[in-house]
Amino acid sequence: MADIQHCRDGEKEGMRQQNDSGTQYRSAIYTSNPTQQELALRSKVAFQQELDKKGYGRITTEIREGQPFYYAEDYHQQYLKKVPNGYCGLKGTGVSCPIGAGKDEL
Repeated sequence: MADIQHCRDGEKEGMRQQNDSGTQYRSAIYTSNPTQQELALRSKVAFQQELDKKGYGRITTEIREGQPFYYAEDYHQQYLKKVPNGYCGLKGTGVSCPIGAGKDEL
């Protein structure tokens, strides 16, 4: 999942997704054990190296131990299924992600 999150997080803008801003729009990976934490950190380093080669800025994804999870309101669930042409910030950088970075070393 970390690889997907870093690749998805194209604009590296911290606390925002396209036109929306605030802490609720931050990019984050919450891990549930030390192995996940290490994999997330290693994948961030590996993908940042690829972004640096292409002149992109720093990854702003927050990586930390899991926090309580709260489901959003029903109208937010499966939003793009309900609104197929709806606003969505899932655009990438075009930079290939080194999928699985660091997992073989653990």
